[in-house]
Amino acid sequence: MTDVPAPIEAFDAEAIEAARKLFAGPITFLRSAPALQHLPDPVVPEIAFAGRSNVGKSSLLNALTGRNSLARTSVTPGRTQELNFFDVGDPLRFRLVDMPGYGFAKAPKDVVRKWRYLVNDYLRGRVVLKRTLVLIDSRHGIKDVDREVLEMLDKAAVSYRVVLTKADKIKASELAAVHAATVAEARKRPAAHPEVLATSSEKGMGIPELRAAVIESID
Repeated sequence: MTDVPAPIEAFDAEAIEAARKLFAGPITFLRSAPALQHLPDPVVPEIAFAGRSNVGKSSLLNALTGRNSLARTSVTPGRTQELNFFDVGDPLRFRLVDMPGYGFAKAPKDVVRKWRYLVNDYLRGRVVLKRTLVLIDSRHGIKDVDREVLEMLDKAAVSYRVVLTKADKIKASELAAVHAATVAEARKRPAAHPEVLATSSEKGMGIPELRAAVIESID
């Protein structure tokens, strides 16, 4: 079978460059919020990153911002247990929100419950949340635990976009098939953006387009 790349959503060169410049500017860690009362004031748009534990969320955030250690990466799934907020731009333009990974079965049940309440309450009630990026491992596609999150977002009418991670870890033909299946599922969901981006933090694939998609969602 001939390998063919998965489609990457087209953004014009102007949008790509504007997004590159913004993400190349000041980006600073603001705070961690272990509970809703610790959230920063809702004064600028926010873009949240959600995904199963070990989906590559921290690596994608680092690639997106061009920093090596903006978001901590760990070989231990489930390390992020709080909402981590990052300020983008000077003057402040918007915030990135790194959310706790979900679906890590080995975490204590009370910890999992705490994460779930924190994440669900934030997603449902944050008025400045413009879009949630739901990360899906390209090697596995959408799993039932992901569908639970997608359904919650649909019911809460929270706009989201599915982003495939680790696209360099499988053959291009397999990636194209996973991409097509993911697009087909996303287009059936009322709150999902109809297009799916395939990315690789290691290779840089899809990163310029993801930056442009983030800016598009806040403008």
